[in-house]
Amino acid sequence: MSATAQTLRPPSRTLMFLEGRALHEFGAFLGALPLLSLAPKGDGHPVLVLPGLVASDTSTRPLRSFLKNRGYAVSGWRQGRNLGLRHGVQHAMVDLVHELNDTHGRKISLVGWSLGGLYARQLAKMMPDRVRSVITLGSPFAGSPKATNAWRVYEMASGRSAEEEDHRFGGALSETPPVPTTAIFSRTDGICAWQGCMEKTSATSESIEVESSHCGMGHHPAVVYAVADRLAQPEGTWAPFDRNGWRSLVYPDPHR
Repeated sequence: MSATAQTLRPPSRTLMFLEGRALHEFGAFLGALPLLSLAPKGDGHPVLVLPGLVASDTSTRPLRSFLKNRGYAVSGWRQGRNLGLRHGVQHAMVDLVHELNDTHGRKISLVGWSLGGLYARQLAKMMPDRVRSVITLGSPFAGSPKATNAWRVYEMASGRSAEEEDHRFGGALSETPPVPTTAIFSRTDGICAWQGCMEKTSATSESIEVESSHCGMGHHPAVVYAVADRLAQPEGTWAPFDRNGWRSLVYPDPHR
């Protein structure tokens, strides 16, 4: 882990307090559905959406419903609440990737919110032959595990140390998956230090900045549109997110 990553601090109490705007962001999502219908349609490939810490498939239902309506074969993770990498969780996710891949006969895209994004990255490293792309939403893979306001909750829920890494599960978290990868982050994230949620830019990896809370990221209109845009790319022809035109007003340059 780099010295910069080690010195990252959790978001301020003010930003954490502002997480309450997640409810308003859900209202904005509902109001924006007519505009979001202009997002690119999908090609039917399977998409697995993984929830954040102590959340379940209920939390990702708005995003999954939207993606289903865009034409994807969408699945939740089917394991109830995400209480961390407890016994059996990794094997169940691996089995589900195999199931969706085999059922549809196509590579699967992984969309993970917060802790779910960490799982998505590691699954892609383990099974690049089965994974088409990875999209993470506010996932703290590049910073210290304690550069979040949720590490104590993780330790209580999982029974594991937040700093404990299982290198049998895909290796180092900060290593970029060997498939097209997009990290969506917000500088006003009240749970995770935003610097730790950014991906290194390469020929097949990028970061997209949005103005969102952490708890509302899974249904924030700008996030939902960006996810649909990334998933709609033809397999094998990945290109960075286009911020030209009106998008420059909504999606600032993350490296500014």
